[in-house]
Amino acid sequence: MSGHSKWSKIKRQKAAEDAKKGKLFTKLGREIAVAARKGGDPDTNFALRLALDRAKMANMPKDTIERAIKRGTGQTKGKEFEEIVYEGYAPHGTALMLEVLTDNRNRAVNAIRMLLSRHNGNLGESGCVAWLFDQKGFITIQPNETEDPEEVALLAIDAGAEDVNIEDGTIEIYTAPDDFQRVKEALEGEGIHPTTAELSLVPKSSVQLDEKATLQIMRLIEELEELGDIRQVYSNMDIPDEIMAKYEMEQ
Repeated sequence: MSGHSKWSKIKRQKAAEDAKKGKLFTKLGREIAVAARKGGDPDTNFALRLALDRAKMANMPKDTIERAIKRGTGQTKGKEFEEIVYEGYAPHGTALMLEVLTDNRNRAVNAIRMLLSRHNGNLGESGCVAWLFDQKGFITIQPNETEDPEEVALLAIDAGAEDVNIEDGTIEIYTAPDDFQRVKEALEGEGIHPTTAELSLVPKSSVQLDEKATLQIMRLIEELEELGDIRQVYSNMDIPDEIMAKYEMEQ
């Protein structure tokens, strides 16, 4: 899971920059609107609750959140977005899962196909790489001075977490999807607030490539995530610490 958690660290850093540009809020607004189609009450709509939690963590303005909910419930008019998952390959056979929220399927798939082709990757058939991933609840916590990481880890395990890693001062918690909300609420009930809390696709096993290939694929993933229709990109690539450090220096 190391590749997944390390890439998530990069995403958290990048999210702060995207929030300044408004790009993150645009994507979160789509996510909220799509989730709100199943009802505007987060107490009975788990997908909406997750989307709202992500929006609040990103400090998305309250009025922007409310407008997105109204678009989703049909109280106001707006573009119709659909959820699509594309599967494919980066160079060297690395698996990619791409979650898309778009109002134009043709535009989205053409942009993805063009970008993958430019980097010697390609889209695949449905199911070609999905079997390589499991859906998991994923929570990260940056403990403060009064929070003992080991105690936080034990609390998460007692609440039902499957796996907990403590690395570089960050606590990473993985749960089964059905246990995700219970673990999250148990932590929040103790005054512990996650920096990330989401349902995520985690590779069952990872592939490790040389430095040149790893950096090439990391840059491809970053370019994919720059596309307005992309919500999330997942891969099964492991990222060694020294390559992660080099990549961070480039940013």
